[in-house]
Amino acid sequence: MSRAFEGIKVIDTTHVLAGPFATYQLALLGADVIKIEHPDMPDQTRAMGVDTELGAKGMGTTYMNQASNKRSITLDLKSEKGREILKKMVAEADVFVENYRSDSFPALGLGYEDFKKINPSIIYCSLTAWGNKGPRGNYTGYDQVTQAYSGVMSITGTPDTGPLRCGPQLLDFGAGTTAALAISSALFRREKTGEGQHLTACLADTAFMLMSSQVSGYMRTGKELGFQNTDRMHAGQSGYKAKDGKTIMLGAGNDRQYARFWKLVGHPERGQRSHAERHKHSKDDRALISEIMLTKDAQEWEDYLQANHVAAARLRTVKEALDDPQVEFRRSHHWFEDGCPGVEGRFAVPLAAFGSEVDGPRVDSPPPRMGEHTEVVLEDLGYSADDIAEAREKGVI
Repeated sequence: MSRAFEGIKVIDTTHVLAGPFATYQLALLGADVIKIEHPDMPDQTRAMGVDTELGAKGMGTTYMNQASNKRSITLDLKSEKGREILKKMVAEADVFVENYRSDSFPALGLGYEDFKKINPSIIYCSLTAWGNKGPRGNYTGYDQVTQAYSGVMSITGTPDTGPLRCGPQLLDFGAGTTAALAISSALFRREKTGEGQHLTACLADTAFMLMSSQVSGYMRTGKELGFQNTDRMHAGQSGYKAKDGKTIMLGAGNDRQYARFWKLVGHPERGQRSHAERHKHSKDDRALISEIMLTKDAQEWEDYLQANHVAAARLRTVKEALDDPQVEFRRSHHWFEDGCPGVEGRFAVPLAAFGSEVDGPRVDSPPPRMGEHTEVVLEDLGYSADDIAEAREKGVI
């Protein structure tokens, strides 16, 4: 048996987060992903992350968390020779992924229509901030810029803090996940039709999809959205301070859990309210629950409510969450116990956010050093040692 994408070759010219994360998902499932970087301008994530020493070595933690299982080569795509090499690679590839400004690659003769002539079955995926066409098609952007544009920031925060950027780069990683799904679907379609295609994914679309509940409500009613804080929908789905000053988040959302919660805290009559009545009495219910939650510590409430099948969790720090036994049980990360070339000491990288009984995502090789596989990839394309030396001398690789 083999993983889903073994035998699939992916040419990855992406940088920063969304694109590399998309190709990382394919690499975890067996695809041969060849990452291309400019010889003098490495992916900026190589210098990013909290470990500044690793960043100085070009192996920053932001780079490493989405680079395992990939091969790395350097190539100047603005040079004629560099474009020639890339086209040879594309002729043998299944997927090509880029995330530059929408007119950049076509201007170099490296657009989908150019590659389609070389390889009609190529799946060409473009990731951008706003999409590759339209009034904003040529605009540039990053996660935080798109959070501001899309309204994500406007509903994140409180009246005291004002708009806030969502902590994780959710739009980058969301767009990367979407792109990986799009590529997967295109590969499946190609199995039936033999046809390649041009895929487009963007951060703005991702933002609206991630806000779909709020957006659908607004588009129906036209009612302006406010901050989406811990007081959600009704009193049974909100955050409260417990006896120890920590926050307990309730998620008694459906009718059964809502009724069960009120019975557990001694007020079964309140659990019989309809959805509309819950909203009507929300202020009064919140006040009562606030008093009740002060009778136990947050962890005691979590244990008690979960034991009785009511959704609840104590607010944790990232460290506390990662230390939870469930994380180890799910094996959501792969540990390099002895480090790897360029990185001393153990470190962890994420796996995919799903489990599989057979042939699922796994890490086979560590994040590569910049250009680590340049020579072997060019040799496989038929370039001689002299050709490679000349290309290196001219700054092509």
